[in-house]
Amino acid sequence: MSQNIYDNPAFFEGYGRLGRSVHGLAGAPEWPALGDMVGDVRDQAIVDLGCGYGWFSRWAREHGAAGVLALDVSERMLARARELTPEGGIDYRRADLEQPALPARAFDLAYSSLTFHYIQRLPELLAAIHAALKPEGRLVFSIEHPIYMASRHPGWLPGVDGRKTWPVDNYQLEGPRVTNWLAEGVVKQHRTLGTLFRLLVEAGFTVTRLVEWGPTEEQVRAMPELAEERERPMMLLVSASA
Repeated sequence: MSQNIYDNPAFFEGYGRLGRSVHGLAGAPEWPALGDMVGDVRDQAIVDLGCGYGWFSRWAREHGAAGVLALDVSERMLARARELTPEGGIDYRRADLEQPALPARAFDLAYSSLTFHYIQRLPELLAAIHAALKPEGRLVFSIEHPIYMASRHPGWLPGVDGRKTWPVDNYQLEGPRVTNWLAEGVVKQHRTLGTLFRLLVEAGFTVTRLVEWGPTEEQVRAMPELAEERERPMMLLVSASA
């Protein structure tokens, strides 16, 4: 079963204070780029994998999606999502993505935000997603960038030119990485960019777009703290077709 760190009370409380938890998609600086990859969702059947508070699921319904199946392993997340959802059209269910059970050829779009890096059995999940998509269906997701995942924590080191650098630790060594983020002992699965691409292809996907996300000039002017994200890619955004 997936590590259910989001039901840890301390983790859940800390997560609830993050900008993306308070402000939803508007508080997620990568959303403009990710939303552009999602595109038009009118009349589409969507599965939201690792739905969290349900921000994307509600956005999809507000923008004309026919229906959304929203899955998460955390009961606390699902309870908050239901509280924030005033009307129907979204089916919130508890599900372990390490053991995916999705209906065949049911969805036009599979979406996931910052969830796949928790999944140990990612090949099985990608295969299940591919089988659940209609012909020409799409997968759009964000994930912690492998460079960020392999960065030594905490903090920065001074570079030779006086600038700060973010040292990478054993990038080619794939497998679990334990970090203390909001709570101790959070386990994430590190894979190289090449491995992630290979797993998508082996599952039957054609990668159509790959973005190593970084903030725009406008975003940095509005939120100077985002300038740090230019020093190394923190997130990887991927669009693929079935």
